Amino acid sequence: MRATDAPILGAIAVVWHQGRVILVQRKNEPNAGFWGFPGGHVELGETATEAAVRELAEETGVTARAVEYLTSLDVILRDAQGAVQRQYHLAAVLCEYQTGDPAPADDALQAQWQKAETLAGSGLLLLDGVADVARLAQARWRDLRA
Repeated sequence: MRATDAPILGAIAVVWHQGRVILVQRKNEPNAGFWGFPGGHVELGETATEAAVRELAEETGVTARAVEYLTSLDVILRDAQGAVQRQYHLAAVLCEYQTGDPAPADDALQAQWQKAETLAGSGLLLLDGVADVARLAQARWRDLRA
């Protein structure tokens, strides 16, 4: 197996604050123009929670504290004939907001707070699973604060 044939480990930061989550609009492929959680590759020697917090700061300027792993997502990108082009395994990390206002940086076109309960009908071009993960974060945050 070549290294390029292996799935890529990534992490996304699901920052929960006052009923909202931070989303970024992707600037680069894959998924240019789509909205999703800040995130990216986990670097060698880095945990997924560390990567999520780092990527959040790099893409938005926001700092947060990793609370726990929320869920994981498998993303498989295929060409028109169905052949796998790239595969990602993403660790979704629930994070608690600390400081900063979301501003696009690194590979983000836009960065902003979005209400979790209205994401599905927001009209934003969302990556698969974003609205579901936001609802999961909302439910988990409620459980943690109970």
